[in-house]
Amino acid sequence: MDTILGEVTIRQRREKLEEMTLGDGLNDVYTATLTRLKAQKGYKSVLGLKVLMWVLYSERPLRTQELCHALGVRIGSADLDPENIPALRTVLSSCLGLVTVEGSSSTIRLVHFTLQEHLSRDPTLFHTPHSTIAEVCLTYLNFGCIRDLSPILRSAPATTPLLEYASVYWGKHARGGMTENSKILALKLLDRFGEHISAQLLLFHYNQDRGGGPPFNGAGGPRGFSGLHGVVFLGIVEVVSTVLDMEEWDVNAYDCMGMTALTWGSGKGYEVVVKMLLERGDVNPDQVDTFYGQTPLSWAAENGHEGVVKMLLERGDVNPDQVDTRYGQTPLLWAAGNGHEGVVKMLLERGDVNPDQVDTRYGQTPLLWAAGNGHEGVVKTLLERGDVNPDRADPYFGQTPLSWAAGNGHEGVVKMLLAKGDVNPDQADTFYGRAPLSWAAENWHDGIVNMLLEWKDVRTPMPDSMNQTPQRSALLEGHDGAATILQKQGNPNCAAVDCCGPTSFPRSTLPQDEPMFGTQFGSHDPNTNSDGQHPPLQVAPNEQPRSPGLGDSVPKSTVTGLSTQSPWWSLPLFFIWPPNLRYSPRKPDAPPNTRSILSFPVTRSFILASVVCLLAFLLYIFSSLSGDMSSFP
Repeated sequence: MDTILGEVTIRQRREKLEEMTLGDGLNDVYTATLTRLKAQKGYKSVLGLKVLMWVLYSERPLRTQELCHALGVRIGSADLDPENIPALRTVLSSCLGLVTVEGSSSTIRLVHFTLQEHLSRDPTLFHTPHSTIAEVCLTYLNFGCIRDLSPILRSAPATTPLLEYASVYWGKHARGGMTENSKILALKLLDRFGEHISAQLLLFHYNQDRGGGPPFNGAGGPRGFSGLHGVVFLGIVEVVSTVLDMEEWDVNAYDCMGMTALTWGSGKGYEVVVKMLLERGDVNPDQVDTFYGQTPLSWAAENGHEGVVKMLLERGDVNPDQVDTRYGQTPLLWAAGNGHEGVVKMLLERGDVNPDQVDTRYGQTPLLWAAGNGHEGVVKTLLERGDVNPDRADPYFGQTPLSWAAGNGHEGVVKMLLAKGDVNPDQADTFYGRAPLSWAAENWHDGIVNMLLEWKDVRTPMPDSMNQTPQRSALLEGHDGAATILQKQGNPNCAAVDCCGPTSFPRSTLPQDEPMFGTQFGSHDPNTNSDGQHPPLQVAPNEQPRSPGLGDSVPKSTVTGLSTQSPWWSLPLFFIWPPNLRYSPRKPDAPPNTRSILSFPVTRSFILASVVCLLAFLLYIFSSLSGDMSSFP
């Protein structure tokens, strides 16, 4: 800016600005500004470089007070000194305009994204930034004012603004490098980790991004979440080895969420950490967690960690076909449902894994899960085997893999299944009586509708149990394309006739007195499980987050069901006969593309008649109450 203002006329300033923004102009400006920054007198130059380091290498944008507290930490001090915390004005001025405050969020950021590229190209500018930040965070967490805080607090006090960031991210910075002093500080923190507020805040953060473990409610604090659990959870190899050498820990102990150290390491995919644990003679490699009843192999398979799966399968004391207690899934079912082709192949290479095993909760095979969620590689692998039934229906809705794939719009899977000679393309499910063509038509999947109609063995299906034809289903959902395709077939079963009467016109021409009235029952947050909680072990909130849940790619219309027309009067029935929610452990709890049990198209006449009846009933109640009141003296 000073360079531009140094010109004396508007024309000269404009030309200087254009010159600076072309070619290496900005880089030259950044270099010149950094040179001036380093030449500042006193501590300002050091402060300016520290600010740039924190802004550049922090795991998330830092709020102004967080950054000021971080800059005020003195390594080696026993407690926080408020007088050593720099003022925000001083922090900003020390950077000579290279950083700015985002007004809406009060976070500090670099003045332009090109500055980040420029700073990253100079490896000598900052010396071991991650280990430096980790050391500051650990020093802060070991301050007396922090250790004295109650471990059951649900958020960081306003007086300690860096506490939340330091608790959550010190481990990530430590994985980027650690000094000897950092290791000492880490061991001091981990010594009584289950009684430290940082463990509580770490687990609360994990709870928000969960994808690899059971839920944490925090009511009783992090008791039981020992230093061993914590360091394995964070995956800090250098500290894990030191902690294991201390021989102070029961490696098979459960923490406050019913997880062992090996379970955490396996679910998060920390191969080196898992290897260290397995090398101990006293570790149980097949121990299940107490919440989901899954083994370390099951967690690793679910999240697609091939290296960990390989290590566990090489042991003779691990059951590769163990069924978990909560969802009745084997490691193969988890891997197939989440699309982890490499893990599926490793498991199928063994002779003691059943490739057609059904889960005990929903009766779905690996092929059903993979087909419903559109995992073509897994479907191909399973179909190449001779011991997998490609037309096996689930007992819940009686749908085949083809029916699930067609309803969810997975064209590649549908094509593979149709190519199998032993798949019935007209197989109707046992609950709704709908064939794959009906599900595809209702859910906008015109490509699959065309594919099925062109297939030599496919007939236009008869009306389903609600007396709806494929064309009528498409019309009710507003899918003119699918309806037109079906109408051109000329098959009498394409006629748009259902329980509400005949209709032979596309949705765009429906009379104005025939609106659709529908409410989805059984809708479910795709980030919660059947307990209304958010998912477990995300292996790294993508370190490797807990695999995308089964069916994360399923369209919205199939998250709660392929049929979403539900009348208002079905609300009481929802509590008596609740619909099945879409399943994916650690995600929603229902088979892929489960829909609402109640489905009924409602016309305006029906709505008006219902409203009139309701008003009449209310009038009757009101008149009765008025009569009763008049009898009082």
